[in-house]
Amino acid sequence: MKKPKTAAERSQRLDEILRRLDRMYPNVTCALTHGSPWELLVATILSAQCTDKRVNEVTPGLFAKYPTPQDFAATRPEVLAVDIRSTGFFNNKTRAIKSASRVIVERFGGVMPRTMEELLQLPGVGRKTANVILNTAFGLPAIAVDTHIFRVANRTGLAPGGNPEEVERKLLKFVPDEFRLHAHHWLVLHGRYVCLARSPKCGECPIRDLCEYRDKSS
Repeated sequence: MKKPKTAAERSQRLDEILRRLDRMYPNVTCALTHGSPWELLVATILSAQCTDKRVNEVTPGLFAKYPTPQDFAATRPEVLAVDIRSTGFFNNKTRAIKSASRVIVERFGGVMPRTMEELLQLPGVGRKTANVILNTAFGLPAIAVDTHIFRVANRTGLAPGGNPEEVERKLLKFVPDEFRLHAHHWLVLHGRYVCLARSPKCGECPIRDLCEYRDKSS
């Protein structure tokens, strides 16, 4: 494709990319089942190196047993570890969940914080996880840059950057307000199902003609 040169051309191209992704991934929603911001945080912690399907099999019983951060904070680590064992890396995840629940109880009165600054005070919560909470739980126009979004943003030229935070800044700067709430989900799904790391399915890609990736496959 011919690389857009002017700001107007770049804006028009970005707008068209997002409209096409919207059509390809309509009615997007978070794959992790949750009923509150706290439950989403726990599910997100459990999803590390684990499938969303497995997490969703574990969390209904987990949240029935421990309805609040106070309940998680009060339980013994060895008991919680057994409850989440099937998600893998259960000792690390137990420590993360226990630490986050204690801070929420002690520092925030048992209520999930809802700003980036406050969320980053929770042990084990980085910008990516904080943005997931802000976007999905609180409906704020945040963009959590995971490996999929980082790859798609760089390959397509949508928001090239050397690290996730740089990509995040560019996406927040250039993505129009009307797309910002759902752009995170579209880009994640596109990286997961089409713009794969090793063998991208460029022949199936709806934005192939707008993509700056030099090594497109047929």
